[in-house]
Amino acid sequence: MKPLVKMKNCIASIALTMGVATSAQAVDLEFYFPVAVGGKAADTIQALTDEYVAANPGVNIDAVYSGSYGDTVTKALTASRGGKPPQLSVILSVDMFTLIDEEVIMPFDDLVKTDEDKAWLQSFYPAFMENSQTGGKTYGIPFQRSTPVLYWNKEAFAEVGLDPEKPPASWEETIEMGKKLVKKDADGNTSRWGVRIPSSGFPYWLFQGLSTQNDVVLANSDGNETYFDDPKVAEALQYLVDLSTKHEVMAPGIIEWGATPKAFFEGQTAMMWTSTGNLTNVRENAPFDFGVGLLPGNKRFGAPTGGGNFYIFADSSDEQKVAAFDFVKWISQPAQSAKWTIATGYVAPRPDTWDTAEMKAYTDDFAPALVARDQLEFAVAELSTYENQRVTAAFNDALAAAITGTKSVGDALAEAQKKADAILKDYR
Repeated sequence: MKPLVKMKNCIASIALTMGVATSAQAVDLEFYFPVAVGGKAADTIQALTDEYVAANPGVNIDAVYSGSYGDTVTKALTASRGGKPPQLSVILSVDMFTLIDEEVIMPFDDLVKTDEDKAWLQSFYPAFMENSQTGGKTYGIPFQRSTPVLYWNKEAFAEVGLDPEKPPASWEETIEMGKKLVKKDADGNTSRWGVRIPSSGFPYWLFQGLSTQNDVVLANSDGNETYFDDPKVAEALQYLVDLSTKHEVMAPGIIEWGATPKAFFEGQTAMMWTSTGNLTNVRENAPFDFGVGLLPGNKRFGAPTGGGNFYIFADSSDEQKVAAFDFVKWISQPAQSAKWTIATGYVAPRPDTWDTAEMKAYTDDFAPALVARDQLEFAVAELSTYENQRVTAAFNDALAAAITGTKSVGDALAEAQKKADAILKDYR
């Protein structure tokens, strides 16, 4: 786990403006926040939290920067089991079922009291709410949300005679363009690949782009059934494998998630799939003109949503729950949401954020920021089930086995489905 960096703010002399009642004793909140993707996440969260606390002298917020998403959910569950949970945290949306099963979070519906609260709860993109709601209740509020998008090197495209303004729109075009973009040195070694689709870190997530484009979902909305051995899933995985073994437009073996932006910057790949959460990172570090587009389609366009939600923990005082709820409402408002999106590249999760003057100026200057928003029209829920880490581990193992050639696509997926069935049978 990364070292914890704590921030505590208590300003008791400024007038209350945000709607949390003052009292003789301040309300203390502990807030776990993951730092998992390149960009300015920690600095921006600190600035926003400072701003809220300054306007709410009755509330202290101790923000704990808790490492990766995996580190954060583990720390939150460990603290909860030990009787000292945080009051709120940003945790992956796909961990919702695990948090519900552990009985550590509460539905936001229990805190909604006014018509304004109800309108706020309805203000988020439906695609993001698919990983935030179950059983008629809302357990997560979209915040650090994303989709994978396609980045391409316009200079590399022009170099090989491709239109630098037209990325591949289909699986077939990915292969055709990829072959033109591959570059070899005098000894026949590949110095630039056509495309890079990471298969470590979050392999199931990027693979969901392919399965969605092949018009198949990996799990049901109740989180208790998977479809890993569906023939359409197998077809999508075979395509991924073939990019390396048959078409030779992508490097063989496991492709590292964390190293992919650097490989793109250094010209080792002409195209890459990665999170829109890397948008600011790419904008600041790519030494060439680049484009951002929808993931190429097949039977349809498609991509999974991803990223983190706000959760409020059940083992908190009533005052803490109310204060945590007020903070989540405030930080998700258009003005704050715009600051977050501009700083990080994550997708603003509410339509009205995109109507602010700040966001309009940002997107007028940097149109690629609109791509992930527009892709929500084709988006599906990220793979999420009960005992999600065990289920996705089984699926990730299947992907790795097929990619490395240790198992056939069919055998790998059949084994993953068998494991998932064994894990989820008690939840049906």
